[in-house]
Amino acid sequence: MAEPARKLDVIDARPAFTQADADALNARFEGVDTLSMLKTVFAEGLAGNVAVVSSFGTESAVLLSLVAKADRTVPVIFVDTLKMFGETLDYRETLISTLGFTDSRAVVPNAEVLAKKDETGLRWSYDPDGCCEIRKVEPMARAKEGLDAWISGRKAFQSVTRQNLPRFEVEDGRLKINPLGDWTKDDLEAWFEAENLPRHPLEAQGYLSIGCEPCTSKVLPGEDPRAGRWRGWDKVECGIHSPVAPIPSPVADPDDPANQPVF
Repeated sequence: MAEPARKLDVIDARPAFTQADADALNARFEGVDTLSMLKTVFAEGLAGNVAVVSSFGTESAVLLSLVAKADRTVPVIFVDTLKMFGETLDYRETLISTLGFTDSRAVVPNAEVLAKKDETGLRWSYDPDGCCEIRKVEPMARAKEGLDAWISGRKAFQSVTRQNLPRFEVEDGRLKINPLGDWTKDDLEAWFEAENLPRHPLEAQGYLSIGCEPCTSKVLPGEDPRAGRWRGWDKVECGIHSPVAPIPSPVADPDDPANQPVF
């Protein structure tokens, strides 16, 4: 009698989601309001292991409010670059408590990498891309390990680099959900008022888009809402939402002490 064929162990390296999956979800939820969409996605497990990523900036309360109404157990991830405004850290505590989330997580930069690549803590002043890479992008990559999907607070109106955002897209094999992609500033303001949501304490001072303290400035009347980010630099994103990492200059190595400014 022949022995049964041996079952081979196979590692499934396929991505959790494909573009076809994103296209199907976009079609299914076309015309469905944001809250109903989120409730269905969570209730039916359509996103698998999912978390919401928040900067706890001036508009973050809207997305967090919607997610909390749909499911307060969804994890909330915050990348603490160790360069944040104290007001942002306080605001985070306020929103988590107010909205009733049960799983709040913070991820920080690797201490060894900081000691090697940003010993003075001033890399932001001469190499903002490199600073974002070690303080935001790499920690965020660690935070997303094990996730099938993540929820972003990006909105099309924020800048020209964020136009035509789909609700569902695929990035590195993960589903990326943009519930507020088609929301306008008026929509956000209406939700803030209807839900009586607390405001970021720096918004009233003219900070309309808030990131790390050294690279955030006030926005002047008529400027793009994100004009206060990395002012004076040819830079509009930290890298978390950029599929391609910036290419370092072949001329000057920012880690070389000879290329660093004197303060």
